[in-house]
Amino acid sequence: MSPLVSNVNQILSIATIIGQGIIVVLILNLIIYKGSGMLSEIISAYGLLFAFVVVATATLGSLFYSEIAGFEPCKLCWFQRIFMYPQLILLGMAFWKKDKNIGNYGIVLSGLGAIIAVYHYLLQIGLVPSIACSAIGYSVSCSQRFIMNFGYITIPMMSLTAFLMIFFFLITQKIGDKSEKRDLSTMR
Repeated sequence: MSPLVSNVNQILSIATIIGQGIIVVLILNLIIYKGSGMLSEIISAYGLLFAFVVVATATLGSLFYSEIAGFEPCKLCWFQRIFMYPQLILLGMAFWKKDKNIGNYGIVLSGLGAIIAVYHYLLQIGLVPSIACSAIGYSVSCSQRFIMNFGYITIPMMSLTAFLMIFFFLITQKIGDKSEKRDLSTMR
């Protein structure tokens, strides 16, 4: 493995761990504060930007792995890309136009992508059998691990973390916006 690929692996693996911490904080915030509070206000204001940054990082990371590192995407990787790549345009346009209503689309795309990523990760660590994911045509086997950092981080784990971060940023933003509207209506 080249030094560039090794360094990018380390950076993305550390970013994955940080992302998992953010997911825990967002979930706890939703459980404890139910969409109100300072964190929810920040996410309500900047959730689209945060989600866009995650999508951009995930998209560039997946392109790095396939185009620069030479890791051939498997069938499940392609399905995850199908749910990630359009969000780059959708969330980018939504942030630019200040359209918070686009969040529903990101929530659905990220939820579906996360389901595929969970299956892919469980397949790679050997907890589920391969249903239809053996090497097909020019694609590699979905159970092949190109990287394994910190004892658990693979490319599907990175993907799962990105999907969950987007999902919870957009959910928190949506709940925060509703809470904000409710607060404004009670002030009148």
